[in-house]
Amino acid sequence: MHMRSRQRGLGWFGLLFVLGVIAFTAIVVVKCLPIYLNQMKIASSISKVASDPSNGRAELHELRRDLQRFWDIEDINYLQPRDIKVKRTANGRFLSYEYEARERLFYNISIVIDFQDDVQLANVQS
Repeated sequence: MHMRSRQRGLGWFGLLFVLGVIAFTAIVVVKCLPIYLNQMKIASSISKVASDPSNGRAELHELRRDLQRFWDIEDINYLQPRDIKVKRTANGRFLSYEYEARERLFYNISIVIDFQDDVQLANVQS
């Protein structure tokens, strides 16, 4: 016995599943994109402060003051200038930061993204 009509294409449940996957992906992208844009602003401002030759021998509070100016202009979240540290190594001084950004996805599910970087301060020739 042959079936007279055969289903072709996507059924209702299949369509609902595909739309659910697309919606979930869109929600994750919408929640993560501002976090990564914020990280790009942080990296840019720290690079600008670190590459300034006058900051090669500056004290930590002076570096944080310069960073605060960028934070005020760029409206940076998740990290404060007081969280920036100066590492001293054999290769020179580095501005170092490490933080995690949390964004609530829905209900009690959150997205947590960790960031860290070391940016070398400009060397001052004496």
